[in-house]
Amino acid sequence: MDTILVVDDEPNYLVVLSELLKDEGFEVLTAQRGEEAFRIAEEADLDLVITDMRMPGMDGVELLRAIKSYNANLPVIMITAFGEVEKAVIAMKAGAYNYLVKPFNNEELLVNIRKAIEHYFLLRENLRLRDEARTRYGFASIIGKNARMQEIYRLIEKVAPTPASVLITGESGTGKELVARAIHVNSPREKAPFISVNCAALPETLLESELFGHERGAFTGATSLRKGRFELADSGTLFLDEIGDIPLSLQSKLLRVLQERSFERVGGDRSINVDVRIITATNRDLKNEVDEGRFREDLYYRLNVLHIHLPPLRERADDIPMLTEHFISKFSRMLNKPDLKISGEALRYLVGLPWEGNVRELENTIERAAILCSEQIIKPEDVHPDIVSGKEEKYWSPDVDLEKFLPANLPLPEVLSGVEERMVKRALEEADYVQTRAADALGITKSLLQYKMKKYNLQKK
Repeated sequence: MDTILVVDDEPNYLVVLSELLKDEGFEVLTAQRGEEAFRIAEEADLDLVITDMRMPGMDGVELLRAIKSYNANLPVIMITAFGEVEKAVIAMKAGAYNYLVKPFNNEELLVNIRKAIEHYFLLRENLRLRDEARTRYGFASIIGKNARMQEIYRLIEKVAPTPASVLITGESGTGKELVARAIHVNSPREKAPFISVNCAALPETLLESELFGHERGAFTGATSLRKGRFELADSGTLFLDEIGDIPLSLQSKLLRVLQERSFERVGGDRSINVDVRIITATNRDLKNEVDEGRFREDLYYRLNVLHIHLPPLRERADDIPMLTEHFISKFSRMLNKPDLKISGEALRYLVGLPWEGNVRELENTIERAAILCSEQIIKPEDVHPDIVSGKEEKYWSPDVDLEKFLPANLPLPEVLSGVEERMVKRALEEADYVQTRAADALGITKSLLQYKMKKYNLQKK
């Protein structure tokens, strides 16, 4: 139920207006003085204030200014006599939603009330969505306590407030778009659009139209004018994913936009000016692409003003438990499994995987395991269908004192790698380098064993 505060120093008018609004389904609060009305506005969750212009003590305009200093978005409708129109104009400049001149009919009042309340709802919803986006795409969305990830957080904090172009590099699945969005929502452009384009997903002819738009009749099928992503991102951020896949023929046009901040639509001759921050991402080595002649050197330096490189997940294995917990929490809500947990054996198995698909692969793995698991406990066989399971003695017992075996003052990734290398080497030697037998002994797949053999250079001599 929407709540309206009605302010007027005439008791009879308050009663009449209150009854009218209650009959229309509103909750109504009343006040006869501006000071009293402001105290109510501070304490109650209001959707609208309707106030008379002329009152003893704090008048309508003074009340309006006080309310706006407390809640700038709360709509206020002013009621004024015919001779006070000039003062009503002052109130509009001070932030009043609208004013009504006495005498007015009830329908006119109700139309203004509903429009004002709807406007206020949309403002609050917009703020809610913005806060949600800030939570979803801000620093909280980039999980990791690894030292390299902490350095990336600090870099984002420095980069975000600037207008400079940013190049984000890293393997597929490392979270490049999440970093781009975090830069946007922590920048002065956060209220403007964030527009994303995957340059590898479109052929050259469609990509040009997608970026720059086209005029009606520019090509077969162009039946109407269409704005491109540059126009849609005006005043905001344009994220060009897989920039290394953009054709050479389009690179020169992109370079011109970066230099001159203007372009023409496909089939058009009118220059369109835009103010857009460019963030790009690629899993390719762009410097090598330049050396091979597949990427323009001048464009490379334009895009690479600031550089953020995301490490692959296998190089920050100490973040896997935290990421796993994050995804378990996410999918427990989605799947309505509030008690979803992961066993210690399954978590240790996850830490030892190569994660060639990086964080995205880990997320998909946890989602699958959350669906397949029984009794809301993710076990090793849920994480990987091919895992050799059922032999409890293969896993660490809770009674084993690991402190006796672990060297002091070594980072977790080095400890894990050292233990893994020795276990793989021992299994291979005991199996006389028969890979199927060694994989079975380790409880992993043959393909995973081959990856680890290559990683540690373990070949039969």
